[in-house]
Amino acid sequence: MPNDVSQSPAPVVGSTGLRIEAVASRHAVLDFLQQARAQMFAGRVDTTALAPDLRDFEQVYGKNGRMLAAHDHVHGLVGTIAWRAYDGRFAQLDFTGRRVVEVVRLFVAPECRRQGIADALFRALRQEAREQGMEVLYLHTHPFLPGALAFWQRHGFQVLCRDADPEWQTIHMECTL
Repeated sequence: MPNDVSQSPAPVVGSTGLRIEAVASRHAVLDFLQQARAQMFAGRVDTTALAPDLRDFEQVYGKNGRMLAAHDHVHGLVGTIAWRAYDGRFAQLDFTGRRVVEVVRLFVAPECRRQGIADALFRALRQEAREQGMEVLYLHTHPFLPGALAFWQRHGFQVLCRDADPEWQTIHMECTL
């Protein structure tokens, strides 16, 4: 099997032994992300089906985005985050004339939460997006994801709008780089 984790750029290693590296293939993170999806969205979507971005991993994250994975010496893979080209699928949002990417797939293993892993993953992702010349980070979250809104606001995201849909109540956010 080819190496699924890129060594470029150099991994970020913290005092806790956390390593953040670029993911080159879905095989390195697929089980982890499928479990995360099941935990977050069970009962709302078919979590047994492979999400389109994971099915087309190399196109979505290899050519038009980036996925990062956090590893520690005790648990192995403990978290992920990614950015991908924003596809304009939300008509109410207008990013005309700005280089925008969508932040997706932030997940930290439940047993490893509240240790700064999500913060470290986001800092690394934001730095890479800046280096690639991106101007805006877009994301959406939902009120049923505990702590998500507060986390993103703490990292400089502003709420653009909230969908009225009673099931998802999607919260659209942006952060200018």
